[in-house]
Formats: sequence, structure tokens, C-alpha cells
Amino acid sequence: MNNYQLDHVGIAVPSIATSAPIFCHITGEPLSQVEEIPHMEVNVVFIGSIELIEPRTSTSPISRHLERHGSSLHHIAFAVPDIRSSLKSLSELGFHLIDEHPRDGARGHQVAFIHPQDTDGILTELVEHQDNAQ
Repeated sequence: MNNYQLDHVGIAVPSIATSAPIFCHITGEPLSQVEEIPHMEVNVVFIGSIELIEPRTSTSPISRHLERHGSSLHHIAFAVPDIRSSLKSLSELGFHLIDEHPRDGARGHQVAFIHPQDTDGILTELVEHQDNAQ
């Protein structure tokens, strides 16, 4: 049995500059520096356990998400101690993986996504922290 801990909630927004003050005010948490993730075509910031994700291009998956759903929940993320082992275990249990192998994510962490068809329609991310300390 896996014991994954909730790591963060990702919210797609058209503009970090517009949305960040709202979540900083609500949570009382400071805003991290903007991190560019070119291979995912997004910019991200963290406000406590909230990740705001804005598209860098009109072809970004986040742009498509915003066109279909507007600003909204994009994913939930769980911290895992060993992402490769977790992916193998989930695959063996029959979960459909968007990422069969981890990729570079925000903050230098390794990430992988589980297809929402197997998680009640919610895109789910696994995160292995760079320092492996959650």
C-alpha cells in the first residue's frame, strides 16, 4: 500500500501577475519566484501548496486547458519517495500513465502524470523532490 502525501494543487491561470495576489491574500503565504519551464511551455509560481501555472505560448497544453475550462484546477500532486518505483507499481495495478518515465518539473523535481481516466477525471501528478525530502 502506498502512502503518498499531498504535495500541491496546480491551478491553470491566464496570468500569474493577476492571480497571485488573490492567493497570497487568502493563504497569507509568500509568492515564490516565477520559474520558466520551457519544455512544458509554462511559467509557474508557488504560494504555499498552491502552484499557479500560466501558458508561455498559445500552443501550450495549459492554453488549451484555459480555452476549455477557464481558470480552474489543473491537477493534484502527491509527493513520492521513489517516482520510478511508484510508476512501476501503478502501471502494474493497471493505471494508465501519461509519463512512463519521470521528467524534469518545477523546482528541479522529477514529475510524472497519471491519466485522468483512472483518477475520476482528475489529472494526478507524482513528484519526487530533488532532495528526496518531502
